[in-house]
Amino acid sequence: MTDPPPDLLEVGRIGRPHGVRGELYVDLLTDREERVAVGSRLVARDDTLEVVAARPSNGRWLVMFAGVSDRTQAERLTGVQLLAAPIEDPDALWVHELIGSRVIEAGGVDRGRCVSVLANPAHDLLELDSGALVPVTFVVSCVDGVTTVDVPEGLFDLVEPISGD
Repeated sequence: MTDPPPDLLEVGRIGRPHGVRGELYVDLLTDREERVAVGSRLVARDDTLEVVAARPSNGRWLVMFAGVSDRTQAERLTGVQLLAAPIEDPDALWVHELIGSRVIEAGGVDRGRCVSVLANPAHDLLELDSGALVPVTFVVSCVDGVTTVDVPEGLFDLVEPISGD
């Protein structure tokens, strides 16, 4: 599988067909439901698919794309990754911007790089190269590759090595 173009993000994956009229299950990897709004355009392989109908169904979406009108056409899309351009929202935190950013405390202490964002039921967690985990609720901003956090005192003490002597 090839990597997505650098300007596009993976926003979902097409699942199995539903029925005989070309409807497909889509698993979104985002909470932005406008990705499957009627008229939205998603990149699948080297094609652009336009959403003509969508409805929620048991935690997934049932979606119809223009030009996909029967089960045979729908089956050809099963398992295909869906890509889209980033959404401009200055108030949102985006995983693709957090990963790789320097994490700096509001007081100026550099805590390292964010290596991943872990899904967690309470709040997603920034995983730093030091092994520290920082709930995203403590992120103040993420601008130009620098993520500023305002964490409770002692949070980073939990990852300090404990001396056995």
